[in-house]
Amino acid sequence: MSYRRDTIICEYMEWAKTRSHARFNLATSGLLHYPARDLGIRIEDVELSGPSSYGFEPLQVALAGKCAVPQDCVVAAIGTSMANHLAMAALLEPGDEVLVEHPAYEPLLSVARYLGADVRRFRRRFEAGFAIDPAEVERSVTLRTRLIVITNLHNPSSALTDDDTLKSLAEIARSVNARILVDEVYLEAVAVQSPQRSPRSAFHLGPEFIITASLTKAYGLSGLRCGWILAQPDLARRIWRLNDLFGVIPPHPAERLSVVALERLGPIADRARTVLETNRLLLYRFLDTRADLECMRPEFGTVVFPRCKNGRTEELCSLLRDQYETSVVPGRFFEMPDHFRLGIGCATATLEAGLDRLSSALDAMMS
Repeated sequence: MSYRRDTIICEYMEWAKTRSHARFNLATSGLLHYPARDLGIRIEDVELSGPSSYGFEPLQVALAGKCAVPQDCVVAAIGTSMANHLAMAALLEPGDEVLVEHPAYEPLLSVARYLGADVRRFRRRFEAGFAIDPAEVERSVTLRTRLIVITNLHNPSSALTDDDTLKSLAEIARSVNARILVDEVYLEAVAVQSPQRSPRSAFHLGPEFIITASLTKAYGLSGLRCGWILAQPDLARRIWRLNDLFGVIPPHPAERLSVVALERLGPIADRARTVLETNRLLLYRFLDTRADLECMRPEFGTVVFPRCKNGRTEELCSLLRDQYETSVVPGRFFEMPDHFRLGIGCATATLEAGLDRLSSALDAMMS
Protein backbone atom coordinates (compact mmCIF):
# COMPACT_ATOMS: atom_id res chain seq x y z
CA MET A 1 0.00 0.00 0.00
CA SER A 2 1.34 3.44 -0.92
CA TYR A 3 0.93 6.50 1.34
CA ARG A 4 1.05 10.21 0.62
CA ARG A 5 3.31 12.03 3.05
CA ASP A 6 0.75 14.76 3.68
CA THR A 7 -1.74 12.14 4.90
CA ILE A 8 0.61 10.40 7.35
CA ILE A 9 0.05 11.40 10.95
CA CYS A 10 0.81 9.65 14.21
CA GLU A 11 -2.59 9.14 15.79
CA TYR A 12 -1.14 7.72 18.98
CA MET A 13 1.08 10.74 19.66
CA GLU A 14 -1.81 13.12 19.09
CA TRP A 15 -3.91 11.11 21.55
CA ALA A 16 -1.04 10.98 24.07
CA LYS A 17 -0.57 14.75 23.94
CA THR A 18 -4.26 15.71 24.02
CA ARG A 19 -6.27 12.85 25.55
CA SER A 20 -4.07 10.78 27.87
CA HIS A 21 -3.92 13.24 30.76
CA ALA A 22 -6.07 12.38 33.75
CA ARG A 23 -6.02 12.75 37.51
CA PHE A 24 -4.80 9.15 37.69
CA ASN A 25 -2.62 8.75 34.62
CA LEU A 26 -1.74 5.11 33.96
CA ALA A 27 -1.12 5.81 30.28
CA THR A 28 2.42 7.09 30.75
CA SER A 29 5.00 4.53 29.64
CA GLY A 30 8.04 5.87 31.46
CA LEU A 31 9.09 6.47 35.01
CA LEU A 32 7.82 9.50 36.91
CA HIS A 33 9.96 12.55 36.30
CA TYR A 34 13.22 12.78 38.19
CA PRO A 35 13.37 16.15 39.99
CA ALA A 36 16.09 18.53 38.87
CA ARG A 37 16.89 19.42 42.47
CA ASP A 38 18.05 15.84 43.08
CA LEU A 39 20.61 16.03 40.26
CA GLY A 40 22.70 18.36 42.37
CA ILE A 41 23.15 20.74 39.46
CA ARG A 42 25.52 23.66 39.86
CA ILE A 43 25.23 26.80 37.77
CA GLU A 44 28.61 26.04 36.19
CA ASP A 45 27.13 22.76 34.90
CA VAL A 46 24.95 24.76 32.49
CA GLU A 47 25.99 26.82 29.47
CA LEU A 48 23.76 28.06 26.66
CA SER A 49 26.20 27.23 23.86
CA GLY A 50 29.16 24.95 23.36
CA PRO A 51 31.14 22.77 20.91
CA SER A 52 28.37 20.45 19.71
CA SER A 53 28.77 20.29 15.94
CA TYR A 54 28.90 16.48 15.60
CA GLY A 55 28.46 15.50 19.19
CA PHE A 56 29.40 17.13 22.49
CA GLU A 57 32.63 15.36 23.41
CA PRO A 58 31.88 14.77 27.13
CA LEU A 59 28.47 13.37 26.24
CA GLN A 60 29.91 11.16 23.49
CA VAL A 61 32.46 9.79 25.94
CA ALA A 62 29.80 9.18 28.60
CA LEU A 63 27.44 7.40 26.19
CA ALA A 64 30.21 5.26 24.72
CA GLY A 65 31.25 4.25 28.23
CA LYS A 66 27.70 3.46 29.27
CA CYS A 67 27.08 1.32 26.18
CA ALA A 68 30.61 -0.21 26.15
CA VAL A 69 31.17 0.69 22.49
CA PRO A 70 33.76 2.75 20.59
CA GLN A 71 32.97 6.44 20.56
CA ASP A 72 32.72 6.56 16.76
CA CYS A 73 29.78 4.12 16.93
CA VAL A 74 27.63 6.57 18.95
CA VAL A 75 25.31 9.17 17.43
CA ALA A 76 23.55 11.40 19.96
CA ALA A 77 19.92 12.14 19.12
CA ILE A 78 17.04 14.12 20.56
CA GLY A 79 15.21 11.21 22.20
CA THR A 80 14.53 7.72 20.91
CA SER A 81 11.87 8.94 18.49
CA MET A 82 14.34 11.09 16.57
CA ALA A 83 16.92 8.31 16.83
CA ASN A 84 14.48 5.92 15.14
CA HIS A 85 13.67 8.46 12.44
CA LEU A 86 17.34 9.13 11.71
CA ALA A 87 18.25 5.44 11.65
CA MET A 88 15.44 4.56 9.25
CA ALA A 89 16.11 7.57 7.05
CA ALA A 90 19.76 6.55 6.73
CA LEU A 91 18.94 2.93 5.90
CA LEU A 92 15.89 3.16 3.64
CA GLU A 93 15.08 4.31 0.13
CA PRO A 94 11.52 4.80 -1.12
CA GLY A 95 10.10 1.42 -2.09
CA ASP A 96 12.38 -0.57 0.21
CA GLU A 97 10.66 -3.27 2.21
CA VAL A 98 10.57 -3.07 6.00
CA LEU A 99 9.44 -5.94 8.22
CA VAL A 100 7.92 -4.67 11.48
CA GLU A 101 6.64 -6.61 14.49
CA HIS A 102 2.92 -6.79 15.32
CA PRO A 103 1.75 -5.41 17.70
CA ALA A 104 3.98 -2.40 17.19
CA TYR A 105 4.52 1.07 18.58
CA GLU A 106 2.66 3.16 16.03
CA PRO A 107 5.32 5.86 15.42
CA LEU A 108 7.68 3.18 14.10
CA LEU A 109 5.15 2.29 11.42
CA SER A 110 4.37 5.94 10.66
CA VAL A 111 8.04 6.84 10.16
CA ALA A 112 8.63 3.90 7.83
CA ARG A 113 5.60 4.84 5.75
CA TYR A 114 6.57 8.51 5.74
CA LEU A 115 9.93 7.51 4.28
CA GLY A 116 8.16 5.67 1.47
CA ALA A 117 8.89 2.14 2.66
CA ASP A 118 6.73 -0.88 1.88
CA VAL A 119 5.78 -2.20 5.32
CA ARG A 120 5.29 -5.90 5.97
CA ARG A 121 4.51 -7.48 9.33
CA PHE A 122 5.28 -10.53 11.48
CA ARG A 123 3.28 -11.45 14.57
CA ARG A 124 4.25 -11.57 18.21
CA ARG A 125 1.39 -13.60 19.67
CA PHE A 126 -0.29 -13.04 23.01
CA GLU A 127 -0.60 -16.80 23.50
CA ALA A 128 3.20 -17.10 23.27
CA GLY A 129 3.86 -14.27 25.69
CA PHE A 130 4.56 -11.93 22.75
CA ALA A 131 7.86 -13.74 22.13
CA ILE A 132 9.48 -13.43 18.71
CA ASP A 133 9.32 -16.65 16.71
CA PRO A 134 12.33 -16.64 14.33
CA ALA A 135 10.55 -19.13 12.07
CA GLU A 136 7.73 -16.65 11.54
CA VAL A 137 10.22 -13.88 10.80
CA GLU A 138 11.94 -16.14 8.28
CA ARG A 139 8.62 -16.84 6.58
CA SER A 140 7.88 -13.12 6.42
CA VAL A 141 11.11 -11.74 4.94
CA THR A 142 11.62 -11.51 1.21
CA LEU A 143 14.57 -10.69 -1.01
CA ARG A 144 13.29 -7.09 -0.97
CA THR A 145 13.48 -6.77 2.83
CA ARG A 146 16.08 -4.16 3.77
CA LEU A 147 15.23 -3.69 7.44
CA ILE A 148 13.66 -5.67 10.28
CA VAL A 149 12.29 -3.52 13.12
CA ILE A 150 11.67 -4.73 16.69
CA THR A 151 11.47 -3.30 20.19
CA ASN A 152 13.24 -4.89 23.16
CA LEU A 153 11.72 -4.82 25.70
CA HIS A 154 8.65 -5.12 23.50
CA ASN A 155 6.38 -2.10 23.39
CA PRO A 156 3.57 -2.62 24.48
CA SER A 157 4.02 -5.92 26.37
CA SER A 158 7.53 -5.60 27.93
CA ALA A 159 8.45 -9.09 26.64
CA LEU A 160 12.24 -9.61 26.70
CA THR A 161 13.95 -10.99 23.59
CA ASP A 162 16.99 -13.11 24.47
CA ASP A 163 20.34 -13.27 22.70
CA ASP A 164 19.64 -16.63 21.03
CA THR A 165 16.57 -15.21 19.33
CA LEU A 166 18.44 -12.08 18.31
CA LYS A 167 21.24 -14.19 16.82
CA SER A 168 18.65 -16.13 14.82
CA LEU A 169 17.27 -12.85 13.51
CA ALA A 170 20.79 -11.82 12.49
CA GLU A 171 21.15 -14.99 10.41
CA ILE A 172 17.82 -14.30 8.73
CA ALA A 173 18.81 -10.70 8.02
CA ARG A 174 22.13 -11.78 6.50
CA SER A 175 20.34 -14.22 4.22
CA VAL A 176 18.48 -11.36 2.49
CA ASN A 177 21.09 -8.61 2.95
CA ALA A 178 18.98 -6.74 5.51
CA ARG A 179 19.71 -5.03 8.82
CA ILE A 180 17.90 -5.06 12.14
CA LEU A 181 16.81 -1.94 14.00
CA VAL A 182 16.26 -2.65 17.70
CA ASP A 183 14.62 0.06 19.79
CA GLU A 184 16.08 -0.70 23.22
CA VAL A 185 14.68 2.23 25.17
CA TYR A 186 12.80 -0.12 27.52
CA LEU A 187 15.75 -2.51 27.86
CA GLU A 188 17.21 0.08 30.20
CA ALA A 189 14.57 -1.06 32.71
CA VAL A 190 16.33 -4.43 33.02
CA ALA A 191 19.53 -2.67 34.05
CA VAL A 192 17.54 -0.63 36.55
CA GLN A 193 15.67 -3.55 38.09
CA SER A 194 18.37 -6.21 38.01
CA PRO A 195 21.87 -4.80 37.35
CA GLN A 196 23.52 -8.21 37.73
CA ARG A 197 21.28 -9.65 34.99
CA SER A 198 21.38 -6.68 32.67
CA PRO A 199 21.74 -7.91 29.08
CA ARG A 200 24.22 -6.31 26.71
CA SER A 201 22.87 -4.31 23.84
CA ALA A 202 22.17 -6.30 20.68
CA PHE A 203 24.76 -4.05 19.05
CA HIS A 204 27.40 -6.44 20.41
CA LEU A 205 25.88 -9.40 18.53
CA GLY A 206 26.93 -8.33 15.05
CA PRO A 207 27.08 -5.59 12.42
CA GLU A 208 23.53 -6.32 11.31
CA PHE A 209 22.20 -4.49 14.39
CA ILE A 210 21.46 -0.78 14.70
CA ILE A 211 20.31 0.26 18.16
CA THR A 212 18.29 3.18 19.47
CA ALA A 213 17.67 4.11 23.10
CA SER A 214 17.50 6.99 25.56
CA LEU A 215 17.40 7.90 29.25
CA THR A 216 13.68 8.64 29.02
CA LYS A 217 11.67 5.58 30.01
CA ALA A 218 13.59 3.80 32.76
CA TYR A 219 15.08 6.78 34.58
CA GLY A 220 12.45 9.52 34.45
CA LEU A 221 14.76 11.86 32.52
CA SER A 222 12.43 12.61 29.61
CA GLY A 223 13.07 16.35 29.67
CA LEU A 224 16.74 15.89 28.79
CA ARG A 225 15.84 14.25 25.45
CA CYS A 226 19.08 12.27 25.75
CA GLY A 227 18.83 9.65 23.03
CA TRP A 228 21.39 7.77 20.99
CA ILE A 229 22.00 5.46 18.05
CA LEU A 230 24.61 2.70 18.02
CA ALA A 231 25.84 1.87 14.52
CA GLN A 232 29.00 0.83 12.73
CA PRO A 233 31.32 3.84 12.20
CA ASP A 234 30.57 4.33 8.49
CA LEU A 235 26.82 4.29 9.11
CA ALA A 236 27.22 6.47 12.20
CA ARG A 237 29.00 9.11 10.11
CA ARG A 238 26.21 8.99 7.55
CA ILE A 239 23.60 9.48 10.27
CA TRP A 240 25.48 12.46 11.72
CA ARG A 241 25.45 14.10 8.27
CA LEU A 242 21.80 13.25 7.72
CA ASN A 243 20.96 14.94 11.02
CA ASP A 244 22.19 18.18 9.45
CA LEU A 245 18.78 18.19 7.73
CA PHE A 246 16.84 17.66 10.96
CA GLY A 247 18.39 18.66 14.26
CA VAL A 248 21.60 20.41 13.14
CA ILE A 249 22.85 21.23 16.67
CA PRO A 250 21.01 20.03 19.80
CA PRO A 251 20.21 22.23 22.80
CA HIS A 252 23.54 22.54 24.59
CA PRO A 253 22.10 22.90 28.14
CA ALA A 254 20.41 19.52 27.68
CA GLU A 255 23.70 17.98 26.53
CA ARG A 256 25.54 19.25 29.59
CA LEU A 257 22.79 18.19 31.98
CA SER A 258 22.76 14.75 30.32
CA VAL A 259 26.45 14.39 31.17
CA VAL A 260 25.61 15.23 34.80
CA ALA A 261 22.79 12.66 34.79
CA LEU A 262 25.02 9.95 33.32
CA GLU A 263 27.62 10.61 36.00
CA ARG A 264 24.92 10.12 38.66
CA LEU A 265 22.97 7.32 37.00
CA GLY A 266 23.49 4.98 39.96
CA PRO A 267 21.30 6.91 42.44
CA ILE A 268 18.81 7.70 39.69
CA ALA A 269 18.52 3.97 38.93
CA ASP A 270 18.14 3.16 42.63
CA ARG A 271 15.12 5.42 42.86
CA ALA A 272 13.63 3.91 39.70
CA ARG A 273 14.19 0.37 41.03
CA THR A 274 12.30 1.13 44.23
CA VAL A 275 9.34 2.53 42.32
CA LEU A 276 9.15 -0.34 39.83
CA GLU A 277 9.58 -3.13 42.40
CA THR A 278 6.86 -1.67 44.61
CA ASN A 279 4.47 -0.95 41.76
CA ARG A 280 4.92 -4.32 40.03
CA LEU A 281 3.85 -6.16 43.19
CA LEU A 282 0.86 -3.84 43.48
CA LEU A 283 -0.12 -4.48 39.86
CA TYR A 284 0.17 -8.25 40.14
CA ARG A 285 -1.92 -8.33 43.30
CA PHE A 286 -4.56 -6.40 41.38
CA LEU A 287 -4.41 -8.81 38.43
CA ASP A 288 -4.88 -11.74 40.82
CA THR A 289 -8.32 -10.31 41.66
CA ARG A 290 -9.50 -9.87 38.08
CA ALA A 291 -10.76 -12.97 36.30
CA ASP A 292 -12.02 -10.68 33.52
CA LEU A 293 -8.47 -9.71 32.49
CA GLU A 294 -5.71 -11.79 30.91
CA CYS A 295 -2.17 -10.50 31.05
CA MET A 296 1.33 -11.69 30.22
CA ARG A 297 3.26 -10.75 33.37
CA PRO A 298 6.73 -9.58 32.39
CA GLU A 299 9.57 -9.68 34.87
CA PHE A 300 10.89 -6.30 33.75
CA GLY A 301 9.67 -3.08 32.23
CA THR A 302 7.42 -0.12 32.86
CA VAL A 303 4.29 -1.26 30.99
CA VAL A 304 1.97 -4.27 30.68
CA PHE A 305 -0.63 -5.09 28.02
CA PRO A 306 -3.74 -6.77 29.51
CA ARG A 307 -6.60 -8.16 27.45
CA CYS A 308 -10.27 -7.79 28.38
CA LYS A 309 -11.94 -11.17 28.08
CA ASN A 310 -15.25 -9.55 27.17
CA GLY A 311 -13.66 -7.65 24.29
CA ARG A 312 -15.12 -4.30 25.41
CA THR A 313 -11.78 -2.56 25.90
CA GLU A 314 -12.63 0.65 24.06
CA GLU A 315 -15.72 1.05 26.21
CA LEU A 316 -13.61 0.43 29.31
CA CYS A 317 -11.05 3.09 28.33
CA SER A 318 -13.78 5.67 27.75
CA LEU A 319 -15.57 4.81 30.98
CA LEU A 320 -12.32 5.06 32.93
CA ARG A 321 -11.56 8.50 31.58
CA ASP A 322 -15.06 9.97 31.66
CA GLN A 323 -16.28 8.68 35.03
CA TYR A 324 -13.21 7.57 36.98
CA GLU A 325 -10.60 10.23 36.12
CA THR A 326 -8.18 7.50 35.01
CA SER A 327 -6.40 6.91 31.71
CA VAL A 328 -4.83 3.87 30.06
CA VAL A 329 -3.79 3.50 26.40
CA PRO A 330 -6.42 1.86 24.17
CA GLY A 331 -5.08 -1.21 22.40
CA ARG A 332 -6.23 0.09 19.02
CA PHE A 333 -3.06 2.18 18.94
CA PHE A 334 -1.14 -1.11 18.91
CA GLU A 335 -3.53 -2.82 16.45
CA MET A 336 -4.96 -5.05 19.20
CA PRO A 337 -8.26 -3.44 20.26
CA ASP A 338 -9.06 -6.09 22.90
CA HIS A 339 -6.02 -4.96 24.91
CA PHE A 340 -4.93 -1.81 26.71
CA ARG A 341 -1.48 -0.66 27.79
CA LEU A 342 -1.01 0.22 31.44
CA GLY A 343 2.05 2.00 32.84
CA ILE A 344 3.49 1.27 36.27
CA GLY A 345 6.21 3.93 36.40
CA CYS A 346 4.01 6.53 38.09
CA ALA A 347 3.96 7.40 41.79
CA THR A 348 2.80 4.41 43.84
CA ALA A 349 -0.15 6.36 45.25
CA THR A 350 -1.27 7.20 41.70
CA LEU A 351 -1.03 3.57 40.60
CA GLU A 352 -2.92 2.33 43.66
CA ALA A 353 -5.74 4.82 43.17
CA GLY A 354 -5.84 4.20 39.42
CA LEU A 355 -6.07 0.43 39.87
CA ASP A 356 -8.91 0.90 42.36
CA ARG A 357 -10.76 2.92 39.74
CA LEU A 358 -9.95 0.40 37.04
CA SER A 359 -11.45 -2.29 39.24
CA SER A 360 -14.58 -0.19 39.77
CA ALA A 361 -14.94 0.44 36.05
CA LEU A 362 -14.62 -3.28 35.27
CA ASP A 363 -17.22 -4.08 37.93
CA ALA A 364 -19.55 -1.43 36.47
CA MET A 365 -19.25 -2.97 33.02
CA MET A 366 -20.05 -6.42 34.40
CA SER A 367 -23.19 -5.13 36.07
